[in-house]
Amino acid sequence: MIKKIKWLIVITVAFLGAQEETNDTLQFKFEPDSFFLHVGETAEVTIKLLSPNGELSQNPFFVYGQPRRSLEVTPRISDSTGIAHVKIKPHKPGKLKLRTRSISVKREDRVYGSVIVEVPKPPLKYITFKNPESKLYVGTSKRFETEVYDEAQLLRKDVDVSLTVSDTKIAEFDALGTLKTKKPGLINITASTKGINASLELSIVKNPVRRLAMSTETDQIRTGDVLHFEVKAYDRRNQIVPDVPVHFSYKGKANYGIGLPASAQISSDGRFVAENDGIYTISAHSSGYSARKTVEVVPRQVNKEIELVGHGLISNVYTSDLWLWPGIGKHKGKDFAITGTWGANGEAYFWDVTDRSNLKIIDTVTVDARTVNDVKISENGKIGVISREGASTRKNGFVILDVSDPYNVEILSAFNDDMTGGVHNVYVYEDHVYAVNNGRKYDIINIEDPRNPFRVGIYELNTPGHSIHDVWVEDGIAYSSNWADGVHAVDVGGLKFNEKNRDKIQYNPLLMKAGQGSPSNPVHLADLIDPNGHNHAAFPFKSQSTGKFFIVTGDEWFPWRYPNKPRPYMPRGGFHFLDFTDIKNPKEVALYDIPEAGSHNHWIKGDTLYAAYYQGGLRIVDISGELMGDLYRQGREIAFFQTGHQKGHISNAPNVWGTIPYKGLIFFTDMYSGLYCVRLVEKDKKRSTP
Repeated sequence: MIKKIKWLIVITVAFLGAQEETNDTLQFKFEPDSFFLHVGETAEVTIKLLSPNGELSQNPFFVYGQPRRSLEVTPRISDSTGIAHVKIKPHKPGKLKLRTRSISVKREDRVYGSVIVEVPKPPLKYITFKNPESKLYVGTSKRFETEVYDEAQLLRKDVDVSLTVSDTKIAEFDALGTLKTKKPGLINITASTKGINASLELSIVKNPVRRLAMSTETDQIRTGDVLHFEVKAYDRRNQIVPDVPVHFSYKGKANYGIGLPASAQISSDGRFVAENDGIYTISAHSSGYSARKTVEVVPRQVNKEIELVGHGLISNVYTSDLWLWPGIGKHKGKDFAITGTWGANGEAYFWDVTDRSNLKIIDTVTVDARTVNDVKISENGKIGVISREGASTRKNGFVILDVSDPYNVEILSAFNDDMTGGVHNVYVYEDHVYAVNNGRKYDIINIEDPRNPFRVGIYELNTPGHSIHDVWVEDGIAYSSNWADGVHAVDVGGLKFNEKNRDKIQYNPLLMKAGQGSPSNPVHLADLIDPNGHNHAAFPFKSQSTGKFFIVTGDEWFPWRYPNKPRPYMPRGGFHFLDFTDIKNPKEVALYDIPEAGSHNHWIKGDTLYAAYYQGGLRIVDISGELMGDLYRQGREIAFFQTGHQKGHISNAPNVWGTIPYKGLIFFTDMYSGLYCVRLVEKDKKRSTP
């Protein structure tokens, strides 16, 4: 088969004097070369990237602070000559770093530099009680938590707070800050640390409780199911006492056959979930009284098997993302796919996947880039967009394609304005491209005329050291993944209410607040910070079985990345289920995490998660019902498929990048071995025909 190569022609004459330097010749110079600043102070630094003869390298570079959200840096990128006049402002104490990274064609040719910005801890200012109480019953207990803030209004987690009570005959603290009440009376509780303190008055009153009653809806559940325990406290007149604290505990024995204890979780409001099948006894305690109930937990039994249907081997380069779509016009009835390439020659491959057992490349587009990281196709199947990084001219960005005939793809235009550092991810939605630009924002580009694209909007965070990895758009809501800043939901033309879209608006509570934004006026709706700083991708999901709305976010984390060493790396991370049903109070409720592998991209269809899990292969997970706790340990995994090919770019090693369920099948890419098509089948019922 002859591949048709289409080249994006780029004029490079003006750039010939700025040819790529090697790692050991370029170096950064900082003036000054160290800083001592207080939180909120500013300073200026001149940064130069110099060639061996001490002259400006004519090579642009990034400037950023580390750790994320700690150091504000302006501007974030140098000019094209290799110089930047940067203002820095620390927002947190510590030994921070001002870092630089050159923009190069090849990743291995990047040059790095850094200086220390030392920021002392501000003096402490005040203490607050997180959960203050004014009344407690005798015979109950409560853990008091405090927060300490400094003069920069920063929450300080590095200080110890001591808790004392004015009369230990009435109540007394244990070593963990839990107050145990003994008899009626009025006391003062004081929180103290390093010369500052806060107090509150607390009344201990006679306890009317004389018994507890516990109930639940069933005596048998599966692993992973959430069971709600209701506990009521009664006084001597058999009247309910509504405000009595109840503490839960459990014990159990798993069906291991060797007597190991069972693993489960119970929340403070009585929600119970078990990871192992077995017999569990749940206890409720309050005021010296208790109630117990025993339940049986049975295996979830959702397991199926995966059958390989087709495989298109790519072994000469690394494979990146994929997209699938049905053919249009003369190709109606056929199915097509596009895959990108990473750290290679700027290629995007087009596939005919109509015959699932014979995935074949039908066209190749080659552009000026090292990496075509992301690939997307418009809703109508006419326009394709591929991202560009590592262009020889540093004129990165994205390329717009006519894909109406996937056998003869045509390059229509390229957009690279203000995208020197490259576009890593894109999304195509209603004649606009949402392009993750220079790793710090997403630009919104109008492509109604695909030969003449133009910028109409920008969404960028205002937090110190912010950065972004991905953006996904659905029903006019853009979901961006912003590493430590977590996920942001933004109105870029959210559906307005009418009878036609009633169901969609009820599907997504964010749409109840949307309607003011547009591509040229992005409007923030909601967000949730990622405490781990690894937020890499996001996917909106409404549970079909519970009606709750989630944004499911995925990590990307390389704790053991070895510089100048070949792959495979050993990433880690999982998928976080963020409940946005109440968009004013979003919270994480569950996690799917394989301890020995690293997450990458994902897709959700129905109540099923399709997870590309790097060296963990393809993972398919049951996410039906109420979600709580560790989904991996609860037996919710339906099936997994480990890739690896002896002729792969790295032999016999899995590295699954992205996945899409499509027409009853599952397509996915592996970085080392290309494009795959598989299907789920019942155990011991594998089929041999596509």
